[in-house]
Amino acid sequence: MNEPLIRPMALADIEAVMKVETATYTSPWERHIFFQELSQNFHAHYYVLELEGEVIGYAGMWVVVDDAQITNIAILPGYRGKKYGEQLFRFMVGKAVILGAVHLSLEVRVSNHIAQRMYSKFGLVEGGIRKNYYSDNQEDAIVMWVTLK
Repeated sequence: MNEPLIRPMALADIEAVMKVETATYTSPWERHIFFQELSQNFHAHYYVLELEGEVIGYAGMWVVVDDAQITNIAILPGYRGKKYGEQLFRFMVGKAVILGAVHLSLEVRVSNHIAQRMYSKFGLVEGGIRKNYYSDNQEDAIVMWVTLK
């Protein structure tokens, strides 16, 4: 098996990204949101993780001044548990630093202990709770953050 490739997301990737999105989230983003993020949001930075020519994951973040906010990160279910999410997240942290971010934050479901453990490996700590954050079931989100520099 070849090594995965992480590259900038292009408009042509949206269909493949939607496969990952709908396989991952109960309230997935719609295509037009990815289109807007890629074509109109100059704060947005989106990347895909490709394995043997197939998009198996993606991640996005906004960088505003010195703050980076991970908007989403997802791996196709059949590829989870193989450290691809960790590899993609490590890339995003590195990209945030290159883009001048001093702080990085994200929201994660209180029930998503696997993701919380992974983020903790990168030094992210709990910074608070967003009550009823997720629209599909009103689950709370944990805000996690880290100082990068």
